[in-house]
Amino acid sequence: MARSILLSLVRGFLMGTADIVPGVSGGTIALIFGIYERLIASIRSGSLALGAILRFNAGGFRRWMGNVEWLFILPLGAGILTAAVSLAPLIEHLLESKAVIMAALFTGLVAGSMVVARAILRTPRRQHLWIALGVAAFVFVGLGLGGGASAETVSQLGEPALWVYFASGAVAICAMILPGISGSFILVLLGMYGPVLGAVVDRDFLALGVFILGTIVGLALFSQLLHRALTLHHDVVIASLVGLMGGSLRVLWPWPRGIDSVALALPDSDVLAAALTALAAFVAVIVVARFAQRLEAVDHPASTPG
Repeated sequence: MARSILLSLVRGFLMGTADIVPGVSGGTIALIFGIYERLIASIRSGSLALGAILRFNAGGFRRWMGNVEWLFILPLGAGILTAAVSLAPLIEHLLESKAVIMAALFTGLVAGSMVVARAILRTPRRQHLWIALGVAAFVFVGLGLGGGASAETVSQLGEPALWVYFASGAVAICAMILPGISGSFILVLLGMYGPVLGAVVDRDFLALGVFILGTIVGLALFSQLLHRALTLHHDVVIASLVGLMGGSLRVLWPWPRGIDSVALALPDSDVLAAALTALAAFVAVIVVARFAQRLEAVDHPASTPG
């Protein structure tokens, strides 16, 4: 049990680290570690418990709360929160000072995650390839249509209202649990990445509390849809997630400015270092995924959604 709790804490820390970076999703890390469907199932149970208590249904609340894997979900959440609080200043610095290398690192990570996700298909068919390609093309084109509010625009608007933090959290959390486009990139598109990251660095607990409340509401609603889709159309959903990750690579193209740009340009700096970094990340994901999924199979043999 102690090992399982420690593993969940580490997984959560890595998920939280990924969620800080625009272009990388904590859901991608969950896929790598083989806990994605287990995570969605527990989130769904928690959201159903929340719905039951709002309807004053004590019996339903106890039943759904009992279905949540607390020894899995609580350490995972603690790891995510720890990473968000402790690593935000470092990630913010690296995204500015090592943009090309950071973008290459996460490009390799996401590319490797596509291979991992492909292996999750239960009955691979040619139609899944077309679904993945279609979703990838749609996301790739869509991401090129806008790059979010600039830092100058946000500064001119001043500090966002609390309801904006709430709404941003509700929207961003949907991306945070989907492999591919990250919640951080959604915040970039909304012009809220800077304010939210600043609230973490400055310990603005009021703004962070409202943002977290928004994520809880958004997560409760979206997890129901995602769990049902995984249950009824598992391979179609997984193929779509592979395409989502493929299309989102546009955000991570290291040139000209790396993670904070959706513009595409020819490589012009740190080309060899970026290529080696991306390759190393790609290989590491495949190796770690195989090892981690074996651990998951030992610790939790019945990890499929119910």
